[in-house]
Amino acid sequence: MQTGFRLNLSPVKEPLGFVKVLEWITAVLAFGTCGGFSGRNVLSVFCDGSNETLTATFTYPFRLNHELLVEQNRTLCNRSVSATHLVGDSSSSVEFFVAVAVLAFLYSMLALIVYLGYMHVYRDSDFGPMFDFVLTAVFAFLWLVCSSAWARGLQTVKDATSTAGMESTLALCKDRGVRCEVTEFASMRSLNISVVFGFLNLIIWAGNAWFVYKETRWHSQKVNAQQTPGRAPAPAPI
Repeated sequence: MQTGFRLNLSPVKEPLGFVKVLEWITAVLAFGTCGGFSGRNVLSVFCDGSNETLTATFTYPFRLNHELLVEQNRTLCNRSVSATHLVGDSSSSVEFFVAVAVLAFLYSMLALIVYLGYMHVYRDSDFGPMFDFVLTAVFAFLWLVCSSAWARGLQTVKDATSTAGMESTLALCKDRGVRCEVTEFASMRSLNISVVFGFLNLIIWAGNAWFVYKETRWHSQKVNAQQTPGRAPAPAPI
C-alpha cells in the first residue's frame, strides 16, 4: 500500500470532508468572537443634585474581581469610598471554551490534510476512521460542556455589570439620597454570538460523527451482517 501524499479534492465534495470544513470555520468564529473582548459600562451616581460617573472596564478572560470600579480613597457624594472591585470570575469557563475551540480548529485542519492527501491510507486502515470517530465524538461532548459553561459565565458577566449588580457591589449606592444607574452599556453582541457558535459546533460535530462512523469497520461489519443472505427454506415434500 502506497502511503505518499496524493492531493485529491473529492473528499471535500462529500459530507465527510465538507462538514470538516464547516467545523474548521465555526471553530475559528467561536474563539474569535470572545477572545480579546474589551467592554466598558458607565455607572452614574446621582446624589444631592450632582452626578458622578464611574467606569467599569472588563476584558477577556473576565476576571471581574480584578477590575476596579472605584479607585482607592476616592470621594463620591462627599463621602470617602474605599477601593471597590467588580464581583465575579468567569475566566475558567471562557478559557475552557476558547481552548476547546482552538483544539477543534487544529484537529479539523489536521483531518482535512489527511482527507485531501492521505485518503487512500485512511480508508485502507481500521485505525484512522476509528480514531477519527472517537475524537469527533469527544469533541461533540466537549462542545456541549464548554458552551453550557460559557453561557453561564457570560450571564455572570452580564449580572455583575448591570445596574443591580453594581448597586450591590458599591456600598455607596445603598445610602439614602443616592441612586446608581448604568447609563452606558458595552455591546456584548460578539459574546452572545460566541455562545451561539458554541452550540452550533455541538450540532455540527455530533452530526459529523455519523459520517465518520460510516467509514469505520464497525459500520461495515453491521452492513455486511445485514446483507448476508440467510439459508433458503427447505423445499416442501411432494
